[in-house]
Amino acid sequence: MSLWHHKKITDVLSELKTTPSGISDAEASARLEKYGPNKIKDARKTTALQIFLNQFKSPIVWILIAAFVISLVLKEMVDSGVIGAIIVLNAVLGFVQEFRAEKAIDALKKLLSLKAKVLRNKEEMEIPAEQIVPGDILLLETGDKISADARLTESINLETQEASLTGESTPVAKEIGVLGAHISIADQSNMVFSSTIITRGRAKAVVVETGMGTQIGRIASLIQQTPQSQTTLQKHLASLGKFLGIVVVIIAVITFLVGISTGKDAYTMFFAAIALAVAAIPEGLPAVVTVALALGVQKMAKSNALVRSLPAVETLGACTVICTDKTGTLTHNEMTVTQLYVNGSFVAVSGSGYDANGDFGGNSEHFKRLMEIGALNNNSKLRKENNEWKVFGDPTEAALLVSAKKAGISIEDLQKKFKRISEMEFTSERKRMTTIHEHAGKKIALTKGAAEVVLSLCDRINVNGKIERLTKQRKEEILSATEKMAGRALRVLAFAYKDDPSGNLEETMVFVGLQGMIDSPREEAREAIEKCKSAGIKVIMITGDHLLTAKAVGKMLGISGKAVTGVELDHLSSLSDNVEDISIYARVNPEHKLKIIDALKQKGHIVAMTGDGVNDAPALKKADLGIAMGIAGTDVAKEASAMVLADDNFASIVNAVEEGRRIFDNIKKFVEYLLSSNMGEVLTVFTGILIGMPLPVTALQILWINLVTDGAPALALGVEPAEPDIMKRKPRMISERIVNKKRTISIFVIGIIMMLGTLGIFHWASFDNLAYAQTMAFTTLMMFQMANVVNQRSETSSIFKIRFFSNKLLLLAIGISIALQFAVVYVPFLQNLFGTVALSAMDWVYSVITSLSVIVVSEFLKFVWK
Repeated sequence: MSLWHHKKITDVLSELKTTPSGISDAEASARLEKYGPNKIKDARKTTALQIFLNQFKSPIVWILIAAFVISLVLKEMVDSGVIGAIIVLNAVLGFVQEFRAEKAIDALKKLLSLKAKVLRNKEEMEIPAEQIVPGDILLLETGDKISADARLTESINLETQEASLTGESTPVAKEIGVLGAHISIADQSNMVFSSTIITRGRAKAVVVETGMGTQIGRIASLIQQTPQSQTTLQKHLASLGKFLGIVVVIIAVITFLVGISTGKDAYTMFFAAIALAVAAIPEGLPAVVTVALALGVQKMAKSNALVRSLPAVETLGACTVICTDKTGTLTHNEMTVTQLYVNGSFVAVSGSGYDANGDFGGNSEHFKRLMEIGALNNNSKLRKENNEWKVFGDPTEAALLVSAKKAGISIEDLQKKFKRISEMEFTSERKRMTTIHEHAGKKIALTKGAAEVVLSLCDRINVNGKIERLTKQRKEEILSATEKMAGRALRVLAFAYKDDPSGNLEETMVFVGLQGMIDSPREEAREAIEKCKSAGIKVIMITGDHLLTAKAVGKMLGISGKAVTGVELDHLSSLSDNVEDISIYARVNPEHKLKIIDALKQKGHIVAMTGDGVNDAPALKKADLGIAMGIAGTDVAKEASAMVLADDNFASIVNAVEEGRRIFDNIKKFVEYLLSSNMGEVLTVFTGILIGMPLPVTALQILWINLVTDGAPALALGVEPAEPDIMKRKPRMISERIVNKKRTISIFVIGIIMMLGTLGIFHWASFDNLAYAQTMAFTTLMMFQMANVVNQRSETSSIFKIRFFSNKLLLLAIGISIALQFAVVYVPFLQNLFGTVALSAMDWVYSVITSLSVIVVSEFLKFVWK
């Protein structure tokens, strides 16, 4: 990309082969053919069919499909029907959640669906923004959204709002001079950029880049080029699926070969191998994980955190770093007067944003004149729409209106009382604005501007209503106060007046005071950052604003650590060597944000990125979890993110962190529950065959347990309340697996207890008949799993310390599972289908007492782990 900001206007016009009067229609048509329309090009989209087929990439699903095909070949229609149903259910749930996940480029296109005023054929005309070409002369005025990147050729008091692109919180004053070559986008004051807005003044500009060549187009390219990596949950489940697949094949082959070698019928042994395969596979796991995540999403939505990608839920619970934009995320994106200097002393002003709730650290009557000048020497308006304050004009002037309201001043009455009759407007050269008002037949001149400039116009000072001489010492005191306020990152304006002005209006004026303002931090953001610290999560501020401002806001929010600029970042030999020490990045470009996230990932961090602007989109997609602002956020940011905060409240992230941790805790609980239960089934069948027993439970009975009686309790574990210490733990290590060594031992121990108890019951009952013995084993195995699910409610706490009714859904699920087992045992149709017989009351007693042994063993294991 050419350094347009570094070139003279004549050179820019010459290079683009255009004139200050623009180009002709014929030339515009030729250039449109050459450069293409001024719009964002579509990336190759993922079709609905591709999204659906992606649901079948899990190894666990492959195993289910294999079992489904084998069941069909063997004409086991019930088995194949149930397995097929679970495959389809899982695919549909995943498809519905992911169908709308890739729309970032469509959102970028919306930003360019505008009209633009240009000079063509030496005449002013309005054309669709898509038809703008390099060399066109744009005509810009207050309120316009800019449609292409352009170099200013004429500028009259021009200011633009570039927060959505650069992160700059205040309007940027523009000029037409030549700038240095290597400066950031935020400092290119002789350029205007696509998607930004004119807040003041008017200008002419020659278009230098359109479509994908603009800054917003470069961001679109970054989004297209940024691959979305798998979440840790997806990786762990894939690894688990591959492991289970290997185990299934080994167990099935060994069982078949052992049976054949001992003289058993090959057909019988093939079915036994299938039974073992069914026992080893947690058929319900994909669906249970999906539904558990979906239920978590619903709960998070009630807390204003809208999740767009299911597996991303647990990622937030694992994050070690939250990279957050400043403007509009940690702050209100609303300038607020927070300090005055008047009558020789500082006065604090409370409140934030454009809400007039707030007061002063002193009697406002003593400095009412200062507030009145700020309200009268003002071209902005504040209006409340849908319970939100809207600014029409400069945000800095809007802040002055709010401070006046806090002093009890009625803006409307004041402006009627002091009718404006003339104005000397602000310019970058004058650095001040003066308005002349008339009241009761007398005139008064009011001035605001840079402190050193306004002071140079004054020879007197108003101190508590008395007019005194403005001495050199007092001027030095005022300038010292200005420096102190600027050191707190406040934007400082000075105010003065002159009664009965004549001759030069801006001479021999009376100095009144200073007002200092800042885009103030959100109170709830400060509290949220403290909670993040207690949860072991580092908060990093990444902003396009000035370093001094970023450091001041960071200090107010409690963000500690080194602060660097984007330019300094470019000169670091290795960011990854320094990234752990840096907490604030200022004056950054979109490319810097990607560089920061890459460096953090290299250090093993799970990175969440919050943002609301176009400039945030690539980083939102690159991060492990992108979090966009729902109210202030652009469509681009929302579509590139995995989660959207509906209330733009940083504090909502803390609730989402807790929910993410709770969900992952519960995923570990029901994975251990399903695997330990399946281990019990595998060991029961495998050991029974090895020691020469008949098949203790049939393949269909195992499928019934896995998909029907297991499913509801496993799902209910997914809504288990959070453990009391969940937000006092450090984030889990990225290398932590769902099934770690401790959990593996627990799975095997519980499986062995289930096997011993079930085979013991089967052996005891086999003296009568096989159907009765299989029914007893079937029922005992199912009751073992009901006891096992109670064990899993807490990984460390005894079940006797958990509030019994805190998860009513789990109790209901256990009740339903037992009721379904009753149906299988006593309903004639189901008896014929599953090969069961009716059991006596004492049979149930034996099964229940045997199954409770798993609770005793599990309690012992928890004691040992502690």
